[in-house]
Amino acid sequence: MPARSVSVVPIQVPEALVASLVECHGADGRVWADGLPALAAASADRWGLRLDGPPAHGVVGLVLPVRRADGSRAVLKLQRVDEETAGEPLALRAWNGRGAVRLLDHDPATGSMLLERLDPARSLLALPDDRAATSALADLLAELTVHQAPSGLRTLAEVADGMLAEVPAARERLAGEADRRLLADLAAALGEVRPEPGDRLLHWDLHYANVLAPTAPDPRAPWLAIDPKPLAGDPGFELLPALSNRWSDLTATGDLPRALRLRFDLLTDRLALDRPRATRWTLARVLQNVLWDIADGESVIDGTHRTIAEALSASRGGPGLTRAGR
Repeated sequence: MPARSVSVVPIQVPEALVASLVECHGADGRVWADGLPALAAASADRWGLRLDGPPAHGVVGLVLPVRRADGSRAVLKLQRVDEETAGEPLALRAWNGRGAVRLLDHDPATGSMLLERLDPARSLLALPDDRAATSALADLLAELTVHQAPSGLRTLAEVADGMLAEVPAARERLAGEADRRLLADLAAALGEVRPEPGDRLLHWDLHYANVLAPTAPDPRAPWLAIDPKPLAGDPGFELLPALSNRWSDLTATGDLPRALRLRFDLLTDRLALDRPRATRWTLARVLQNVLWDIADGESVIDGTHRTIAEALSASRGGPGLTRAGR
């Protein structure tokens, strides 16, 4: 019996995804959300798919569990193509299932991707042992960043130059002098490593929720990365999501700076990174988050950003940072 196309079953776009798309992209996001049912139907017809469960979504993308014509399970990922998402098929092809979800097919005209199905209920967030979760994520980072980035990806050099260009205007939008000094310190750390931006294939968004288990035991790895926003650059720029996520596990230790440094040390050891250099690239990633917050209207640097920056500064071989109130 032929597979029933997704187009037979109307796709209900989750309201939370619509709201997120509108928040991120305004009216264009609403238009793209309205077109998702037709895009899903066209992709189903292209690949001979039928729905196999309820939809899921991220911030800007819809994920549909499907069955292929041969009965095998997969997921259909539909997302807007922008500078962050455009390189995902390139990266997934380069990794070819080693440490990351496998790309089964891709439609360049729409950006739609057919991916192997992993277990959405089992991410690294579910591991009760924080150290084990960080260790597993570090293993994946080591596997992913061993690859040289394929041509055609955006580069960390471009991202870094864009950040440095934003700093003067961002400084004027901060309310306090201590925050302005911290912004300058973060920019200085980036300036020190900018001349050597690196050429490794970076995931860029490898936090614990973006690591899922296979649906069955897999000889490749017990965990696989999903949802890359790839860059060509230095692996030191990869570490911040692993530091800032599962934050409650860090605060529960009673010594937050020490817990942050232990995570950072585990990551840099596993990836065999030069620690002072990795510190500067991590501070550059903090700078990126600070600049995004300022662009969104914030006039005070978030306390989490400051805590991470201070914890990783002088004692980790990084630049001395100005502490609040000093």
